[in-house]
Amino acid sequence: MMKSLYLSNRFFLALGVLAVLFALSFALSFLFPVAVGLSVIALALFLAEIYFVYRHKNPLDGRRSTPNLLSLSDKNKIRLTIHNNTNQAFKLEVIDELPPELDVRDFSFHSDIKPQENIQHLYTVTPLTRGKYHFGHLNCFISTLLHFVQRRIQLAQPEIVPVYPSIIQMKELELKTLASIAIMPGIKKLRRLGHSYEFEQIKHYQRGDDIRSINWKASSRRNELMINQYEDERSQQIYCIIDKSRVMRMPFRGLTLMDYAINTSLALSNIILKKNDKPGLITFSDKLGSIIPAAAHNRQLQKILNALYGEKERELEANYELLHYATRRLINGRSLILLFTNFESSFALERVLPTLRKVNQNHLLVVVLFINTEIEAFAKQSPQTTEDLYRQTTAEKFLFEKKRMVHRLRQYGIQTIFTRPEDLSINAINKYLELKAKGMI
Repeated sequence: MMKSLYLSNRFFLALGVLAVLFALSFALSFLFPVAVGLSVIALALFLAEIYFVYRHKNPLDGRRSTPNLLSLSDKNKIRLTIHNNTNQAFKLEVIDELPPELDVRDFSFHSDIKPQENIQHLYTVTPLTRGKYHFGHLNCFISTLLHFVQRRIQLAQPEIVPVYPSIIQMKELELKTLASIAIMPGIKKLRRLGHSYEFEQIKHYQRGDDIRSINWKASSRRNELMINQYEDERSQQIYCIIDKSRVMRMPFRGLTLMDYAINTSLALSNIILKKNDKPGLITFSDKLGSIIPAAAHNRQLQKILNALYGEKERELEANYELLHYATRRLINGRSLILLFTNFESSFALERVLPTLRKVNQNHLLVVVLFINTEIEAFAKQSPQTTEDLYRQTTAEKFLFEKKRMVHRLRQYGIQTIFTRPEDLSINAINKYLELKAKGMI
């Protein structure tokens, strides 16, 4: 009993008032009987409240409803349900023991719970790292209207919930990408610029269709314009290759560049499967990590998800010769390769540019470079001092150098995605759809 009994702030406030009355009674003797009387009343109320909060063995039942897995960087809903088993009303304070990775130390809520009432509380958590998250007990503190004491009741057993790459984002982007009309911002609906070799059907001509596809024989028979419709090329190999070296450890909005790349790789792999192509995955740094050959079977997305879940950043620099070896030995046939990496200086790019050119000779290479949004925001500020002007000039020079790196890659026919980290998923999917529409893959 003593371990679950807690004294409230109201109890100590009442105790302080009584102490002041007793102190004043030394100078004002008529206050002494008043102080004694109030002390007796306070003690009686204190004991009565202890009785009312402890007279039921199990006054509350409760549970925590969590998803089977949490999505990285998304708002995940968690529901608390608490039931009053008694015919007595309580004042209720609930403290949920959240995982330390969430860095939330003051989560609680207050409520009044009536006899035999069910109350629910919905809140969200946003995990910023992958891994196993340990939820502790659900601590409920009950008291009466006096609120002198509280009884702690522990509900909901501790549980472990894994945090996987963002499945919520993956589903949202699937909805945006596969919608027949581009009613949602972000995803671009691109008209196919060329023909594949797979004929699908003859359909009625609509404004905007390629007039080169008009089927004149069918049009003459129907006395209206008919057009040949072709399917997109299918079963193309699309590889997401993630650099997990130290250059990808930079955090933006709580997520590292590598986690942005991981979320994007999962979302893009899902779109690739929906487009009847074959997604694959390779991770590397100073050594090769996960290797999942491109395939289009039902278990492919689950394999990619599990591989991405277990990836960790490494402190060493990336070995691009190893990347070249992997693309030659592990990837059969010409494929589209999206390389998620980052270069912070022209020197770093020039050092690996010959290797990237070799990869681009055998495959269609797309290099993803990130805009440093913090430097970008700093460069847009108005300088107040000479020192601020110097720093702003340095920031603008850094941003200009990044743009030069993009131009340098394009000089050698290497496709690029130059994006803010938070826009990576949208831009990567748009790039894939663009290259597919142009018939480059």
